[in-house]
Amino acid sequence: MITQAPGHAGCCAGLQSALSPAKRDGMDLKPYLRDAIDPALLRRALVIKLRHHGDVLLASPVLSALKAIAPHCEIDALVFADTAAMLEDHPALAQLHTLGRDWKKLGLWRQARHELAALRALRARRYDLVIHLTDHPRGAWLTRLLAPRWSVAPQGTRNSGWWNKSFSHLYKTVGGGRRHTVDTHLDALRRLGLQPPEAARQLCLVPGEQADAEVGALLAQHGLTAKQFIQFHPASRWFFKCWPLAQNAELLRVLAARGEKLVLTGAPDAREREMVAAIIAAAGVEVVDLCGSLNLKQLAALTARARLFIGVDSAPMHIAAAVGTPCVALFGPSGDKEWGPWRVAHRVVTSTHSCRPCGLDGCGGGKVSECLAQISVAEVITAIDALEKQD
Repeated sequence: MITQAPGHAGCCAGLQSALSPAKRDGMDLKPYLRDAIDPALLRRALVIKLRHHGDVLLASPVLSALKAIAPHCEIDALVFADTAAMLEDHPALAQLHTLGRDWKKLGLWRQARHELAALRALRARRYDLVIHLTDHPRGAWLTRLLAPRWSVAPQGTRNSGWWNKSFSHLYKTVGGGRRHTVDTHLDALRRLGLQPPEAARQLCLVPGEQADAEVGALLAQHGLTAKQFIQFHPASRWFFKCWPLAQNAELLRVLAARGEKLVLTGAPDAREREMVAAIIAAAGVEVVDLCGSLNLKQLAALTARARLFIGVDSAPMHIAAAVGTPCVALFGPSGDKEWGPWRVAHRVVTSTHSCRPCGLDGCGGGKVSECLAQISVAEVITAIDALEKQD
């Protein structure tokens, strides 16, 4: 099954041209929300997203929208250190604070020193607003310690009395994969009475001049021209989200027979390298193998130059959406309505299994997802052709 969505222009577009949040279609929204906050009173705000790379990137429109609403406000973000590249150089960002995932491995006292140093740096900013975009208790404790005038977090599984008292506002979430994660994040602003301007809802990832130059040189080395090659990223952090090796290899053979120049990418993780190497060996066609050789900024710069991105539900798929590269995305157990390519020309290829999206790590937890395994190469080729015909 293939679903489609139109493209939207521009990464980080619209920050300067966004309409006033107090009005939408000429209607003043503030009287309808008694505890709406006044954006004119915001001096500093902190956005907390302590998750994986793709999750952090999907939070980037919150920064853009808040900056459009309150251009005088300094907006900081707090993420895990390994995901910092997802928000670095964001035009709405004042400061980027990070926590180490591995601090707990350093021993109690060293971890405590790192945690206290991070807390001091955050408290020195004296935030008026904290936006916590998950239901993780760490963000709740930080919010209590930072004591902002306003704070907002999702209602969810941790909706206890303690959780409720940690925040001034709680925003409701829609279950069942009926709302995209980006819009769920933006609901934090809506709950505060701050309507996100349409023009500021794009994903935003800035590769940077250094990554652009490095990738330009790399493409020249391989004889590749921007917008004249297809990027294929077959792997995911979670292997139950991956298409089987045989179909991956067959797709490469079909595309190579059509004269396409193919660039394969993947993380430096040993399992992903093995997977990509096995696909290339089985395909037996000429490709440019960049698996494990690019950092996140370089990956974004490469993706921005690709004519088309093909892959599964993964952070690189969200990177493609952020840099405006059309996507063909294969979805199995994860929900495409919740996690699909955001505001970019795309096709989502799925099966017709009535059980999907189940959110399980393979059928019955067996690490193999039949809904992915039964997607044919012909279906993916049809999606590619339909998308490129649209463009």
